[in-house]
Amino acid sequence: MKCIRHLFLTLLFFLIAACSETTEVNYQDKNQEKSRGVSPSEIVIGSHTDLSGPVAIWGVGSINGARMRFEEMNAKGGVHGRKIRFIVEDTQYQIPRAIQAANKLINRDNIFAMLLALGTPPNNAVLTQQLAANVPNLFPLTGARSMVEPFNRLKFSQRGIYYDEIRAGLKFFSEKGNKRPCVIYQDTDYGQEILEGAKDQAAEMGLKIWETSAHKPTESEFTASILKLKNASCDLVFMGTIHRDTILILETARKLGIDAIFVGNNAAYAQVIADQKSGSGENYHAFVHMAKLYKGKDLPDSISEWWNRYEQRFGREPGTPAMEGYRAADLVVSSLEIAGEDLSLEKFIEALESITDYEDLFGYKVSFSAEDHNGVNESVLSVVKNGRWETVATGLSY
Repeated sequence: MKCIRHLFLTLLFFLIAACSETTEVNYQDKNQEKSRGVSPSEIVIGSHTDLSGPVAIWGVGSINGARMRFEEMNAKGGVHGRKIRFIVEDTQYQIPRAIQAANKLINRDNIFAMLLALGTPPNNAVLTQQLAANVPNLFPLTGARSMVEPFNRLKFSQRGIYYDEIRAGLKFFSEKGNKRPCVIYQDTDYGQEILEGAKDQAAEMGLKIWETSAHKPTESEFTASILKLKNASCDLVFMGTIHRDTILILETARKLGIDAIFVGNNAAYAQVIADQKSGSGENYHAFVHMAKLYKGKDLPDSISEWWNRYEQRFGREPGTPAMEGYRAADLVVSSLEIAGEDLSLEKFIEALESITDYEDLFGYKVSFSAEDHNGVNESVLSVVKNGRWETVATGLSY
């Protein structure tokens, strides 16, 4: 079924491209490749993301963070005299809209690179055609293995990989005494990766997955799923979910009284989960690559200044998505600066690969090489306590 689905998506991508009002770009033209998205006055960067759908909390925040960094650079005259034009398309986290958006950005807007594309299914749906068009996929908002595997010079990530994080999580919690792991997950590419990570790590450790429960991304009733996990006496539940279903699952678990630790990841890491009035978010854990910050006297001056600029620009507090978006844009800016005035795709890739000791504004490190484009290999484990996210452990890796 997966093969049929991917074949359908591939055909849909080309059908949309064929029906486009614009002329197809000839990607075999080497001169066109070199100048794609680059003119004497600007560099065009694109993104397809969720600005109004179920994970808009990540899409809006990350795009705001990136836009803020690009605006800062443009105010200084750009990079080597070129300003950055950032074109963003709203997919509402729907695969057909992602295909349409990617086609527009690649074929009509002629972007230099794709930045912060959101979600595993939308990325997977367009990635083959995008890479064939020689458009780099920079720092997508997903920890799927397909974002870095198989290796491709055009793929770069600044996140921990879900599969690795789940394996590290099972190891961490089993050493704390949790020996009956279970998995609840969306029946999507993303959810399947969570399940695979848990199963593979359990097998390696001589454990078993005691129960699993799959659901559609649109599911809203989880009583049967939670009872299934409760009846299996699960004491640890890994979640392949996003914000909406995470909240519903945790609320159902609270009502039914299941005594287990629920563990998610970046896809379901936000203050909205901690803010649930029922307290259902309490003790929910998540593996993330950046811990949420709270405004106060403990913040360094540099971060407080950034926080205030963000609030003034967008009228809201910045969250982890804004931090990730700002860093992604700063990595792009840094690479463009290194690549030099005579910009080409090859020089840009080599510049990114040369960044081996980068530390962002928030104190997190990123490192690439010609052989490894996964810039982050460690995770932070966070937990909700009294309505706030707290760090449990850092430097966790599989």
